[in-house]
Amino acid sequence: MRLLPFLLLLGYGLVMYWFSAWRMRQELDQKSTPLADARLKRLTDRFADAVGVEKILVHIYEIEPVNGLAAPDGRIFITRGFYNKYRTGEVSAEEMASVIAHELGHVALGHSRKRLIDFSGTNAIRMALATVFNRFLPGLGVIAANFITTLLMARLSRDDEYEADAYASALMVKAGIGTEPQKSMFRKLDKLVGMGGAAPAWMMSHPKSEDRIRAIEENETRWKLSPES
Repeated sequence: MRLLPFLLLLGYGLVMYWFSAWRMRQELDQKSTPLADARLKRLTDRFADAVGVEKILVHIYEIEPVNGLAAPDGRIFITRGFYNKYRTGEVSAEEMASVIAHELGHVALGHSRKRLIDFSGTNAIRMALATVFNRFLPGLGVIAANFITTLLMARLSRDDEYEADAYASALMVKAGIGTEPQKSMFRKLDKLVGMGGAAPAWMMSHPKSEDRIRAIEENETRWKLSPES
């Protein structure tokens, strides 16, 4: 019976996650269209050949913020704002392909399922910590619990981003494109999305661009030194 409150919190987290995923799916269904771009299709066809599938479908999400995303159902999206940057020449086809490869990494590595577990677990931790902290910090316990679990979720999210970056690098190499477009995309990213760098790194859900580039280069060095490479 002692586990009952914890199990209830986990269940609540699961319900909230599935509700959020359902709302996102409805939003994407209503505001997206299949991507039809010959240059990008040639590159995604190379990805498809590299992973042994018939084709890779990409959709345009009709919102202006610059972003790419992998939906919980496995679909890949590029926002209209991001696609417009490509259309105006601010982003090359190969750089845009690196974003698609990154989102494919989230799908292939099962990050949506992992986020379900992470979200449910941290929600339970948040409620438990708030209960404990409120005994010693009345009125501030919820704030302290939210702060701690926000740090935890940010760390878990950054780990997922590094993993998806590594997958994208390997896919880009296997498809004969290489990692340079991926690194040049990160060099442009902060300016494209309008990030001012105000948030401390440990509070951010995505690693800093320079750290992501460094990780890609470290992977390249390690892969070159690997006996299996």
